[in-house]
Amino acid sequence: MKRIFIAAYHQSKFGKLMAMTAPEIVAAAVKDVCGEIGVDAAALDVASIGAACNISLNEQGLLSGLLAMTPGMAGKPIESVENACASGGQAILSVIAKIQMGWGETGVAIGYEKMRDAEGKMDGKLIGKALGYFSYPDERVGKTFVFPHIFAEIMRDYMAAHGVSEQDLAAIAVQEYAMANRNPYAQMRKATLTLEQAMKIEGINRYVVEGLPLKTYDCSQITDGYAAMIVATEDGLRKLGLQAKDCVEIAGYAQATDPLKKEGREVLRAAGARCAMSRAYTMAGLAPADVNVAEVHDCFTVMGAIGTEVIGKAGYGEGARYWADGKALPDGECGVNTSGGLIAKGHPIGATGIAMVGWAAWQLLGKAPEGLQVPNPRAAATFNIGGPICASVCTVLKA
Repeated sequence: MKRIFIAAYHQSKFGKLMAMTAPEIVAAAVKDVCGEIGVDAAALDVASIGAACNISLNEQGLLSGLLAMTPGMAGKPIESVENACASGGQAILSVIAKIQMGWGETGVAIGYEKMRDAEGKMDGKLIGKALGYFSYPDERVGKTFVFPHIFAEIMRDYMAAHGVSEQDLAAIAVQEYAMANRNPYAQMRKATLTLEQAMKIEGINRYVVEGLPLKTYDCSQITDGYAAMIVATEDGLRKLGLQAKDCVEIAGYAQATDPLKKEGREVLRAAGARCAMSRAYTMAGLAPADVNVAEVHDCFTVMGAIGTEVIGKAGYGEGARYWADGKALPDGECGVNTSGGLIAKGHPIGATGIAMVGWAAWQLLGKAPEGLQVPNPRAAATFNIGGPICASVCTVLKA
């Protein structure tokens, strides 16, 4: 198979896109990422675009057609992909697959989400309903906010199985807010969070579901944003005027999907995710010990813990302890979610998977902001999920 490199990455600031429409967002994503390396969209051979709520919230389908409206993109192999919160990661894999099939040497993966209105306001119940469509029908019954409810159950089970406290998991959010304060692209870049605030039930911080441990600060953000990545083979890099030595290689990548229904499977062990991560490591010729940069899908704090286990930096049930021991800090054993993670960087669903890979690439290139840069970055792992730890996209990057 051909080696695949990241030729360019660009993302918007995460938070609110205000009055930008879906066509405007897609056009901006292409323009911005091409601008990073000074090429025209005509230089790109293939493309994929991912979003999750484009129909339910934006009333816009056939995103590939919007992408083809960009000058230079018409008539090319383009597809829209949807894999819930793994849509962005899936878009990257979709572009890679096209390239590996010989359809081209360069391609662009785009992901976005527009979850707020033109004034930046959100309809929480409408968003909860739209996101609930990505769960098994029987497991939505009686749940107003489906995914917070499902992950509140996962959080309860994780705590019970591994002797982890609410405070242990809240500490993950506190660390991520501190990272976001230094990330100019993060939604919560101007917000601070102490452990006392994360634990105290007052103001906006409340238990999301009565009788379950998940609190507001354990949750990721409702976010607008877009991200785009140009990937290329070695021949493609030359076509774009770049050299492999100046780029990051997507050395390993894999995808796996577990049954959508949470009941009846060992969600805490995340079998599909572990399988995909293992295959990505094998493809890259690396092991977890080689990695000292990671971005994991912490849609809720419990996933920050589980994600650290999936990428192999912590043993089963030891993910929360990994964070508590300071091993996930930028100067720790492996800088995990130095971007601020979904908890504080933000979670524009379709853009999330691309943003995770993009931030990891910045780390390997030494381009992370001051205070967030991992010293001597060697290799990176990313873990992007969709649904109740159902669809998993994993990558391993080399400088």
